[in-house]
Parts: sequence; structure tokens; C-alpha cells
Amino acid sequence: MNDSSNTASEFDNFATSYDDALAEGLSVTGEDRNYYSLGRVRWLKRHLDRLKIKAEYAMEFGCGTGTNIPYLIEIIDLESLIGMDISESSLKIAKSFYGCEKVRFCVPSEFKLAGQVDLVFCNGVFHHIPVQYRASAIKYVRDSIKPGGLFAFWENNPWNPGTRYIMSKVSFDRDAILIGPSEGRKLLQTAGFEILNTSFLFIFPRLLRGLRFLEPVLSHLPLGGQYQMLARKPKSY
Repeated sequence: MNDSSNTASEFDNFATSYDDALAEGLSVTGEDRNYYSLGRVRWLKRHLDRLKIKAEYAMEFGCGTGTNIPYLIEIIDLESLIGMDISESSLKIAKSFYGCEKVRFCVPSEFKLAGQVDLVFCNGVFHHIPVQYRASAIKYVRDSIKPGGLFAFWENNPWNPGTRYIMSKVSFDRDAILIGPSEGRKLLQTAGFEILNTSFLFIFPRLLRGLRFLEPVLSHLPLGGQYQMLARKPKSY
């Protein structure tokens, strides 16, 4: 991966205030970050079950302070997980809360087990990566995954006005350059991934939670606050 020292420094500065800053933005939805973390992992599990895929060894690329980690371990039922981030301050916090025998935390330069990961999970990371470095970051992810393995690429939906409003309220998201589904697809396909499906989640705020049962039916429409692009590294790669 290319030099990311500026981004690392930015998130080192936000490490201790990250949760509070995100909570301020999400407050307009009536939910906290745990609601969204749980929702993303449950949605991924739904797709893994449909594909009859059992992931045992996974990586969270850009794990931050680690909120997704217990959900990934428990719901996906992983044997082991690499929590990776460029912010060492964030990793220290993640380790203090979620460190266990199944989880290892590291910066990208410390990860040497290329081509052995069954699954990479990544949420809202690439809109923070400078545009000129995104292709190399995707290739890093691809090279970490074993042939036939999966990449669950989650990004904020730029077509959703609520998403844009929330990001404007979050200090570390205000200047982020969002990645639309068509751009995300191109990024993944250029790196050699096969796109299995794209789905949109988180349409209704807590005020309208009675309508959330409709979200799976509506997931093919670009309405949700986030989207998951599930991709596979070809077995022949």
C-alpha cells in the first residue's frame, strides 16, 4: 500500500473521541453505532448462508476501535480474525476492549499471511483513502484473500440524503470523498474481483422502525444509508 501517514495521523487524533463524534452524527437516526454494526454483520451472515459458505479465518480491513469485532467473531462464527488498521492509537483501544485469543491486531505492514484469508470485511474505510491510493488498497485486500474467498465491501451510499447529512455532522467524515456503487463496482472489478451482488441497507430511522421488515425486500433499490458489495476472488486468480 502507498503512504498513508496523513490518514493514520488523522485517525490517531480521533481515536479517543471517535465514538462520541460518530454518536453525534448517528443521533438523528435514533440508533447508535452498535445497531448498525450488528445489522451489517447479520446481513453479511445472511448472504454467506445463502451461498453455503463457512468462513473461518477473516480480516477486518480498517477495524478502527473494534466495534464490529465481537459481532464478526460470534455471528460469522470465526476461528480467528485479523483486526487491521493504519491507526495504532485506534488499535490499542480495540485491543483493550476486544482482545482475545481469536483476535490479532496489526497495521498493514505487519500482515504477512497473504492469500490465506477466507473473508475480508470492510466498512466505510475507502471513502477516507485518498482517491489515488484506492486501487492499491483494493489490491492489498485482494492479495490477502485466498482464491475463492470473499470481500464484503461496505460503503456509505452517496445517493441517500440522510447519509450525507449525518456525515456532515461527523468531524472526521465531513471532507470524505464518497464512493458510489458504480465506482465501487469498477474499483473491485479492475482489481479482479467478481461481483456477486450489491444490496442497500438501513432505510428507516428508529422513528419508522415498524417498517424495517420491508428492508430485505427493498434491498435491491438504492435507498439505504449504506450498501454492501459482496465480491469473490476467482479461484483461478
